[in-house]
Amino acid sequence: MEKKGKLFLCATPIGNLDDITLRAAKALRAAPLVAAEDTRHTRKLLNHLGAEGKLFGYHEHNKDAAGPILLDKLREGADIVLVSDAGYPGIADPGEALVVMAIAEGIEVVPLPGANAVLTALVASGLPTTPFFFGGFLPKTKKHRREKLEDWKDMPHTIIFYEAPHRIKDVLRDIREGWGDRKIVLARELTKLYEEFFRGTVTEALTWLDVKPPRGEFTLVIGGADVQLAAEPNISALEAASRLIAEGSDKKETIKQIAKKYGISKRQLYQELLQESSQKI
Repeated sequence: MEKKGKLFLCATPIGNLDDITLRAAKALRAAPLVAAEDTRHTRKLLNHLGAEGKLFGYHEHNKDAAGPILLDKLREGADIVLVSDAGYPGIADPGEALVVMAIAEGIEVVPLPGANAVLTALVASGLPTTPFFFGGFLPKTKKHRREKLEDWKDMPHTIIFYEAPHRIKDVLRDIREGWGDRKIVLARELTKLYEEFFRGTVTEALTWLDVKPPRGEFTLVIGGADVQLAAEPNISALEAASRLIAEGSDKKETIKQIAKKYGISKRQLYQELLQESSQKI
């Protein structure tokens, strides 16, 4: 039986070329074939690394035709390194479809970790990092964008989107209208020379963009919906907090909100949760 090739998912720098990992650089130098969204863009990276692998275009507009070609090469035993223009392939790009096809064929998929805009923005945002929800790119049309925002309105998690500079203001206005004036962090030009973070409310972000016209790709990190569970006579603060935490709400924020609604101290509620947890062990 002929040995099948491996599909390597190679994270590439999101701005600063020094963020390439040693393992990723080694894989790109050794790769006979590199599947890339934009071959011209990736050629610059390969030249920087002294890599000479053959480039094959695989992107959103040709994935239905190009995917089966790459799959045939993997079946024949060729190793392929898949990259996106920046960051991890498979996250908000067509790499996801190729991974699904490869797994269905029993082809080994090997992730090569590295730079990623979602996590880079999240850890520096100052908003709760767990749990979080990544929504990719919002729909381009106002109608569909507002429908999607309505679907996610009540999520208690930190929410992350990617957005283009020419749509950012419209998106922020839709968020404010649908979700209210939430806490938000705008991260732009991550890891690049002009990397910048704005932290404030949605309204403050719009004012900031009036002064500083948007340039470069944005990653939006938005505070989740506040805990909306009202104090009920038949539900104790402990029961209310336990239910929300079990549903995925941030523990620290839940304790804060429930303690406020029930008029008890955060420390008291925290201790009750600890006691309840120890009794279940």
